[in-house]
Amino acid sequence: MPQTDFIGRFEERKFPDFRNATIDTLRWGHKRHHVPILLEIDVTVARDTIRDQKTKTSQGISFTGWIVKCLAQAVSEHPFIHALRQENRRLVIFEDVDVSIIVERAVGQPGAGETLPMPYIIRKANEKTIATIHSEIRAAQQQPVIEGEVQIGSTRTAWMTKIYTMLPQCMRDLFFWQHLFRNPFWVKRMMGTVAVTVLGMAGQSGMSWGIPIGIHPLIVAVGAIAKRPGIIKEQIVVREYVGLTVLFDHDVTDGAPVARFIRRLQELMADGYGLREAPEIDPCGSE
Repeated sequence: MPQTDFIGRFEERKFPDFRNATIDTLRWGHKRHHVPILLEIDVTVARDTIRDQKTKTSQGISFTGWIVKCLAQAVSEHPFIHALRQENRRLVIFEDVDVSIIVERAVGQPGAGETLPMPYIIRKANEKTIATIHSEIRAAQQQPVIEGEVQIGSTRTAWMTKIYTMLPQCMRDLFFWQHLFRNPFWVKRMMGTVAVTVLGMAGQSGMSWGIPIGIHPLIVAVGAIAKRPGIIKEQIVVREYVGLTVLFDHDVTDGAPVARFIRRLQELMADGYGLREAPEIDPCGSE
């Protein structure tokens, strides 16, 4: 480890090639016409139900998995929200809701301490139960990561990903990204149509939000949960609220349809959608 009199001790490392995929996503995400909406949603019913489930059965329910289910249901009822453009003349509106979640995994050499937020796609999340989504998330968190891969459960071969990460930016744009965005069916296959990112702000004392950057037509960032006074039947009571950021692509939809989608999402989450009917879940703890 070198040292100079003015700078102090420092370490130099080769910039990891696997980060190029993240950088590309941020670059192309800046070109999207995303409009962010910051929400506070009452999740008291859901949190109480999850705690009751844990107490009665010692089995946890993933809070993230439940949000994915609520989101997929709302999108299935308002499908324009996750439409994709085909060239400049057509929109493709999908019936299935494929939700990409972010799982942080160790990459590189063992013990190097390098981690990368890696996407995992929950296919047809609108048709799956909370228990199934919960199990998929847990399996993704445990699934071995192939060296050089940047997506969990990818159908690509490892050598293709390695070549991609080593190419210069102009070549990655020319041979991958520009072709990807011309084909909405390839986009859906490669990355889904909805992205959910959990910002890991558990334990904070107040409400918080994040405004992510991405390339999906619909992106939802889950912030911190905080207790706040709420009004129930004209009474002020303590409630639990989650900070939620919804980004929608203004190229494919407008404010009124988005407002209807958000209103439905709020209803589902406030009512604890699907939790009362949640069947047995593997005892992996809630998140």
